[in-house]
Amino acid sequence: MKYLMAIDAGTGSVRAVIFDTLGNQISVAQKEWMHLEEEGVPNSMSFDFKKNWALVCECIKESLKAANLSGEDIAALSATSMREGIVLYDKDGNELWAVANVDARADKEARYLKEHFKGIEEEFYKESGQTFALGAIPRIMWLKNNRAELYERVAKISMIGDWILAKLCGVIATDPSNGGTTGIFSLKNRDWVGEMAKRVGLKDDIFPKVLEVGTLMGSVTDKASKESGLSINTKVVMGGGDVQLGSAGLGVVEIGQVAILGGSFWQQVVNIDKNTPPPLDMNIRVNPHVIPNLSQAEGITFFSGLVMRWFRDAFCDMEKLQAKEQGVDVYALMEEKAASVPAGSYGILPIFSDSMKYSKWYHAAPSFLNLSINPEICNRASMFRSLQENAAIVSSINLDKIKEFTDVKIETIVFAGGASKGKLWSQIVADVTGCRVKIPKVTEATALGAAMAAGVGAGIYRDMSSAAKELVVWDKAYEPNMENKKIYDEIKIKFQKAYEAQLKLVDDNITASMWRAPGLTL
Repeated sequence: MKYLMAIDAGTGSVRAVIFDTLGNQISVAQKEWMHLEEEGVPNSMSFDFKKNWALVCECIKESLKAANLSGEDIAALSATSMREGIVLYDKDGNELWAVANVDARADKEARYLKEHFKGIEEEFYKESGQTFALGAIPRIMWLKNNRAELYERVAKISMIGDWILAKLCGVIATDPSNGGTTGIFSLKNRDWVGEMAKRVGLKDDIFPKVLEVGTLMGSVTDKASKESGLSINTKVVMGGGDVQLGSAGLGVVEIGQVAILGGSFWQQVVNIDKNTPPPLDMNIRVNPHVIPNLSQAEGITFFSGLVMRWFRDAFCDMEKLQAKEQGVDVYALMEEKAASVPAGSYGILPIFSDSMKYSKWYHAAPSFLNLSINPEICNRASMFRSLQENAAIVSSINLDKIKEFTDVKIETIVFAGGASKGKLWSQIVADVTGCRVKIPKVTEATALGAAMAAGVGAGIYRDMSSAAKELVVWDKAYEPNMENKKIYDEIKIKFQKAYEAQLKLVDDNITASMWRAPGLTL
């Protein structure tokens, strides 16, 4: 039997996941990685391509070992990644410079663009569905202004998932779902718009070919075979952005279908026709889907998974020891304790990510409001539950914003990613949104979506849509508790008012924003 491999380069870690051709997960190997601030460059988040390539290779080897397979057993592979992260190459295809997704170093450049090219962000948004907040143009301009010698050598650009594929097969290319997040792209045409870069004084000849997801790129090179343990006979296939491939891995491949992906960041996505214009208020992002002729309206909740990891590591040493002794996951243990906390978590209001405000995006200082000094009701369990509730509440607010300009009626939500492993968290999502929540059997949908792409390129599946319909199997469903929804509807209102007040503290320089879009003037 032949197998498919997905390489998933997320914000917090990289994984190699092996599937059989029926969509069953066979093995996984994962390595956490860090994206560190470059010395002397505030708000930067560099991507260490040398160190991280070694981690990718380790994951590949460990996943093969865990599955008791050799590289010859992998018929094809594809990759997916955090979007927005970019890699720049010289004329020989060697990496020059790379940044991870929420790199925010280009503050001056983004401000310069807005001040000297009036209305250009709005114009580009209509074409691409992206603002400068996470786009590539300000970052490339930063490189031109601050590392001129590197900029002059730039010959190609790709996304981080594309970089993995390029390392494996030697071909630099991108797909619409990932490349579209640069903001130098057309939603309707699903291709680069080099003129955008030219208009602001940047190179317009660095954009590689665009391949639809599932396109065969080549095979693993001799060099990559020696480094990774894969076979030179393994096919390398174009992948895509983590959210869009994750949607395919959830079976969300038709207009009007909805998903929430609960990973390091949370994304709320709704499938729409590619000709649907982005909203006039620019508060929601619109991206090309991995399915031709479809786009996705997207809300983003910052750091939800990373906040949980921080809470675990900062406050839950006792639970970590207990989990180790019992042989269970520490998050499962925390959920067990949090299940006894009533809906609303005794009024605790976490302040982390704001709802999506793409045109003027910044967050308040991280905090918890409304804590009590009564340890019976204010403790790790209630604070943990409040974080789960908050992620669901911000997701619900983002979905409300999408409904306003798409007129999509949302009755069912597909929930996946690491967060969907939590029974309590899945029920909370149902209760907050008032929607039926479906959980796929394979909760790591992003990796499954990349495996589908690999299978399409290898000729195992006809296309992404048919692969999704064939492979996605449902594990369980959660029906909303409408009494809890009434409680959460009130908390949604309170949260939005509290968040406005917390943003005012940032505006007054009393507290520091958790994250602020480059070029934003407060």
